[in-house]
Amino acid sequence: MTAAAKLSSAPLADSAAPASATTGAPLPSIASERVLVLDFGSQYAQLIARRVRENNVYCEIVRHDISPEQIRRHAPRGLILSGGPKSVYEPGAPKCDPAIFSLGIPVLGICYGMQLACDTLGGKVDSAPAREYGRARCWVTSAQGLLAGVPEHFDVWMSHGDQVTRVSDEFVPLARTGTCPIAAVKHNALPVYGVQFHPEVTHTPLGSHMLHNFLTAICGCSGTWKLGDFARETIDRLKDKIGSDRVICGLSGGVDSAVTAALLYRAIGPQLSCILVDNGLLRKDEQAAVLAEFTGHFKTDLHVVQGEARFLDALAGIVEPQEKRRRIGHAFIECFKEEAVKIKGAKYLAQGTLYPDVIESGAAVDGPAATIKLHHNVGGLPAELGFDLVEPLRDLFKDEVRRLGLELGLPEDLVWRHPFPGPGLAVRCLGEVTKTRLNVLREADAIMIEEIKAAGLYRQTSQAFAVLLPVQSVGVMGDARTYENVCALRCVNTDDFMTADWTHLPYEVLATISTRIINEVKGVNRVCYDISSKPPATIEWE
Repeated sequence: MTAAAKLSSAPLADSAAPASATTGAPLPSIASERVLVLDFGSQYAQLIARRVRENNVYCEIVRHDISPEQIRRHAPRGLILSGGPKSVYEPGAPKCDPAIFSLGIPVLGICYGMQLACDTLGGKVDSAPAREYGRARCWVTSAQGLLAGVPEHFDVWMSHGDQVTRVSDEFVPLARTGTCPIAAVKHNALPVYGVQFHPEVTHTPLGSHMLHNFLTAICGCSGTWKLGDFARETIDRLKDKIGSDRVICGLSGGVDSAVTAALLYRAIGPQLSCILVDNGLLRKDEQAAVLAEFTGHFKTDLHVVQGEARFLDALAGIVEPQEKRRRIGHAFIECFKEEAVKIKGAKYLAQGTLYPDVIESGAAVDGPAATIKLHHNVGGLPAELGFDLVEPLRDLFKDEVRRLGLELGLPEDLVWRHPFPGPGLAVRCLGEVTKTRLNVLREADAIMIEEIKAAGLYRQTSQAFAVLLPVQSVGVMGDARTYENVCALRCVNTDDFMTADWTHLPYEVLATISTRIINEVKGVNRVCYDISSKPPATIEWE
């Protein structure tokens, strides 16, 4: 069987065909159970959705001001109100329609979501006398429903400056902390629950247990949804949307663009054209690796653009990270535009945008989330490009994309490849980006990856890379004084790339990497290891 045939016949979970959408009827979906997350601007709204999906319940993020009628059309088993950066009592704070609490659908408010629910239903929210950020010890005062099976006290992750100071007589407090007397609540008459802490993050060890309680015992979900259902539904929707038109897909060699291409290939086959832009910011031997992977797994139209000179000219003298991203995005678009006019009949442009990209760009469901950083592949395409955008992975996390890639028949070495940022090495080359500095970084990065693989640790880490700092330090080589570059190593473990911990690489591996870089990469005389977690740091340095 050819690779292309394998992609077209890769197994997916059995599922029913989506129903037609009619006014007042449930929205079309092959998921028989779903939960909606109302987004009030939390950086972890999609993380909540991911935790729900881990329980095999389909979950979507919607606007915070969704109407009760729209909610009925979705026919959800439950609603989750996310956290958010605002205070419920300040002017302009995002609110939901109060009628959602009377729909008879179970509601779980998290942090801001709990404060909003309590405020709406007769309680009071004030600025906390002692803010809580980080781990806190929580004591159960009433082990009901949501907290069933939870020990008398447990650790939670807090991130709030406000708290509920009073609830109506219809609420029952379920838990407290040393500084927050109402850390969890349940309404007596309505299926409404709230927690001040964040059960969706791994720093709340029993958070998954509580969410499971909400989904099963409270919402009545049986957990029948599988990622294969998402693939089947996405392929069907792509077929319907694209029809007989041609799609251009940006190919980078990473898992995101590969899975995007695989989904499109399953949906439209030879109507897919791919473009690889070699911007001079790729990893060592990247173009050759992409071409080898592409020809081995896709039998479709491939265009390679040699754009190094254009990108380096655009980046000359630029050191500010956001400006780097803007210029890279602009050059990327121009390269695509020039190559795309050579592809006749193209109407759509496909990108491997993931939800962490979307939410960090402040673009989640047009909601109130704060912008952490710009992503060159999120909403950066001007109207004059003439394409409609297709982003089939926009609602998925990296680990879900990897599992989806395996569902689609992609090889494991491609699926488990560490992620690489859209702006490439430019955001790992701090300070001015030049060809000379990029070559130094490229060699150091290649050595790091080679040694991690040799130690059998590549699959045990989520992302590893080198960073070239705009710092020089004094050293001694061959009895002579040197004044050369500092290279930082970054290696993290994460499930979702929204939070991450630094990887405790063995000292001997770090020593080997450092020795090789200093000995083999001309221009580096000092190597450091980054032991920052996310948050407060991000995974990438820029």
